Amino acid sequence: QVQVVESGGGLVQPGGSLRLSCTASGFTFKNFDMKWYRQAPGEEREFVAFITDVGLTTNYADFAKGRFTISRDNAKNMVFLQMNDLKPEDTAVYYCNFTQYRRPYWGKGTLVTVSS
Repeated sequence: QVQVVESGGGLVQPGGSLRLSCTASGFTFKNFDMKWYRQAPGEEREFVAFITDVGLTTNYADFAKGRFTISRDNAKNMVFLQMNDLKPEDTAVYYCNFTQYRRPYWGKGTLVTVSS
């Protein structure tokens, strides 16, 4: 069964850091580009970061540049999102994503709350 499972969310104070993880199974992870998205309450889901299959290329939404870092470990079938200098507006459910045969796959997400 193809699936991705996010973890690592939680409550953090403004200026703090979190590292999100996404564990993949049921497909050949090393062959696929991976993405992180997020969805804040009452908002549309939005792109956060992207990494190519072997991790040589990344790109980020403007709000993530300089604060977030996407990485992956193909030996462990995992992709990560290191988030630093978190702001209250980063509060959202964060989702891992990939596309296979034009079908997007999503996990259930992990909630990040940035609040003092």
